[in-house]
Amino acid sequence: MLANNSLSTIMTEDVIYVLPNDTLDKVQDIFNRNNIHHIPVVNAKREVIGIISKSDYLLLCDHLTLFRKELNQQNNLRFFQSLLVEEVMTKQVAKLRKEDTIHLAAAYFRENLFHAIPIIDEYNKLVGIVSTHDLLNYAFRDPVLSIE
Repeated sequence: MLANNSLSTIMTEDVIYVLPNDTLDKVQDIFNRNNIHHIPVVNAKREVIGIISKSDYLLLCDHLTLFRKELNQQNNLRFFQSLLVEEVMTKQVAKLRKEDTIHLAAAYFRENLFHAIPIIDEYNKLVGIVSTHDLLNYAFRDPVLSIE
């Protein structure tokens, strides 16, 4: 693995994001329709101000009960329609630039408990995201040799 390559070689550029005044039902819809695990939160200038992980979202899904699932889903819908993204997002977010190295991102992941880092430009505007999954795909992009 070329750890000194820039994050621009592995980051996802087409990032789905939400605004702080969006309601959590929009987050629910995004997670249900897309195979992603982190949604950056940006302000009107597209500056990164937070992030919502799928783990945090799933914890909120089980806030009422694990029993009577159909009732729980109805209650969650009402709850999510009244809850704003800014009320549940993680506000302290590590951010990197696309010129930063893959090695630096790996160090961030290794030293912290998060699994995605928004990538910003010089104006703090969202331009991409990199995840531990992206790092693994890059590190193990060569086919695995089969042993026979």
